[in-house]
Amino acid sequence: MTTDLGRVHFVGIGGAGMSGIARILLARGVAVSGSDAKDSTMLAALRALGARIYVGHQAGNVADVDTVVVSSAIRPSNPELVEAGVRGLPVLPRAAALAAVMVGRKGIAVAGTAGKTTTTSMLTVALQHCGADPSFAIGGDLNEPGSGAHHGTGDYFVAEADESDGSFLLLSPYAAVITNVEPDHLDHYADAAAVEAAFVSFSETLDPQGFLVVCADDPGARRVAEVATAGGVEVISYGTAAEADLRIEQLHLDGHTSEAEIVHRGRRMGTLHLQVPGEHNVRNAAATLAVGLRLGFSFEQLAAGLAGFRGARRRFELKGVEGGVRVYDDYAHHPTKLTAALRAAREVAGEGGLVVAFQPHLFSRTAAFAREFGRALSLADEVVVMDVYAAREDAVPGVTGALVADAVPLPYARVTYQPSWSAVAAELVARSAPGDLVMTIGAGDVTLIGPEVLSLLASLGPGRSVADR
Repeated sequence: MTTDLGRVHFVGIGGAGMSGIARILLARGVAVSGSDAKDSTMLAALRALGARIYVGHQAGNVADVDTVVVSSAIRPSNPELVEAGVRGLPVLPRAAALAAVMVGRKGIAVAGTAGKTTTTSMLTVALQHCGADPSFAIGGDLNEPGSGAHHGTGDYFVAEADESDGSFLLLSPYAAVITNVEPDHLDHYADAAAVEAAFVSFSETLDPQGFLVVCADDPGARRVAEVATAGGVEVISYGTAAEADLRIEQLHLDGHTSEAEIVHRGRRMGTLHLQVPGEHNVRNAAATLAVGLRLGFSFEQLAAGLAGFRGARRRFELKGVEGGVRVYDDYAHHPTKLTAALRAAREVAGEGGLVVAFQPHLFSRTAAFAREFGRALSLADEVVVMDVYAAREDAVPGVTGALVADAVPLPYARVTYQPSWSAVAAELVARSAPGDLVMTIGAGDVTLIGPEVLSLLASLGPGRSVADR
């Protein structure tokens, strides 16, 4: 069931969130078209599913459509958006389109400053293992099916809820998860208090018969939970905190794997085994267990599903190994996410060094958090800071990657600001040695550098010259 949107056109259809909604509509027999600035494998996949795809934005692309869906990255001057206004077409933000495809299902929305994609992915995989066949829309692709969206036959719809522009308030789900609440997207929100207020408002959109799952280890999430509880919302907490309803105990991290004992409201449930690293991922899995248990699924089934979870694309994703150097890629673009990713990388690196290329994302975020990014990057041994990936913003004078590089409290020789994108791969190779872990991090096109690093390492061969560390 879908609210009738007629023929739907997506402006910026190549993005993970937009393409996912388009994929679900196509599976339901809705006529879909869309445009993006450049061609991609994502667009090719949508073409194969029956979408009409345009490369480039032109007013004529919306000539015969009924509804236009637009991503937050699209500027008001976009010719398709302007033409939609001239024609009087309804223009929906991505979250409104997501809300439309969730109609008729029990929506479970996962929100938070960090951990949304992985937690949404874990919950999807766990429910699939329980036989629920949920529909899902995730801001990244699951490694197993290779897709971030699916039209399922079950009652549940699992969705990643994006707080960046406040549009997650349009979802009105049956249940929700809040992983954490910290300042971010200060180009949209006035301050940290406004961010927290938005999450409080999000908790107020839940179905009265539903529930809210929050992380007891995060101060911001706890404050939101207190307000929600006072407002009559059923709240379930998880984490290592003694007061958590679902408690993580005996946490053990061992390179690529993690495990912990799970206690649910005083009852010892069993051991959780994960094939992904880091304490943050154990918390993400605990959120999944809290949701699944409340929905009536067994711990054994849920834990078995989580044990098979291999991650989401661009979330500590192994790109390859060459010359004894392991190359990973991660989407982290907030200080908390960056810290979590690097702590996990430290576990996996073992005795090897950790060499990182970090691409700051958005000028507003870089200006607000340069010092925090610098502190997080001190967890690495060698750091290459790239220039800012602008995304939807115009350049801000004086705001460059140098702000972050200057804030990294490592010896000068260990940190470099490299504004030339094409020079980064060679810089990483020069700073790495066999046994090391190289990691590219950021929400922009830094993800394309990992394959270049692997190619360079392969071309140099086993006898390559490596800079002394």
